[in-house]
Amino acid sequence: MRIRYSYENEEFNNIINPIMNEATFQGLMQITHHGVTRYNHCMRVAFYTYTVTKFLHLNYYEATRGALLHDFFYDREGKKKKEMLVSHPKYALEMAKEHFDISGIEEDIILSHMFPVAPRVPRYVESWIVDLVDDWAGIYEKVYSVRKQLSQVCSFMFLFVMVFLSK
Repeated sequence: MRIRYSYENEEFNNIINPIMNEATFQGLMQITHHGVTRYNHCMRVAFYTYTVTKFLHLNYYEATRGALLHDFFYDREGKKKKEMLVSHPKYALEMAKEHFDISGIEEDIILSHMFPVAPRVPRYVESWIVDLVDDWAGIYEKVYSVRKQLSQVCSFMFLFVMVFLSK
């Protein structure tokens, strides 16, 4: 099944389509991450990385691919959440190498995107950008998720109060 992401940017779509049309990558649509799917998180990080690195005249092609693959892993059974926080870049790189040809910049992006939580310091400007964009996206997604949950709770409470007052 071929999927095109909804970003209306042909150049961006041409960069990401070979990766996102791979069946194993599409499996990320089934995994929740920061209140959204890991697939959507990776897409968000890739798009904003593409936008920033293109604006700064950096290597936006490899930065976008690295950003798209930065969380390309499946949870390891028996691994605690804290342990996965530090080790998942290694698993993402293993999967990325198994399914795609990975450049040195892309490898560094994947391995260092959790700095300073994970000890790998980014070596390229593009890697630093992905690290910062990933942090921003994670915070945005978490806040959005909590806001959505609060909205549902408030709606329920409003309904409860309305029913109570109508008696």
